[in-house]
Amino acid sequence: MQATAYTYDPETRSGQVLLDDGTPVPFDAPAFDAGGLRLLRPGQRVRIETEGADGTPRITLVTLQTF
Repeated sequence: MQATAYTYDPETRSGQVLLDDGTPVPFDAPAFDAGGLRLLRPGQRVRIETEGADGTPRITLVTLQTF
C-alpha cells in the first residue's frame, strides 16, 4: 500500500502517514526500523505494510516507494 509521509520525529522514530484518501495513520519505531530508513521527510511517498482487518490498520513497515 502507498501513502505520503505526514509527520516524523527523529528522536522517537515515529510519526504518521496519510493514506491516499487523506486518513492519517500513525506508525511506531519498530515499523520505521523494519524499513531500514534513517530519515523521513514530510511529503515523501512511502510504501507501508499493515495488519489488522477492522478499524484503523496498524503499520508494520515503512519504506520508500520505488518505481
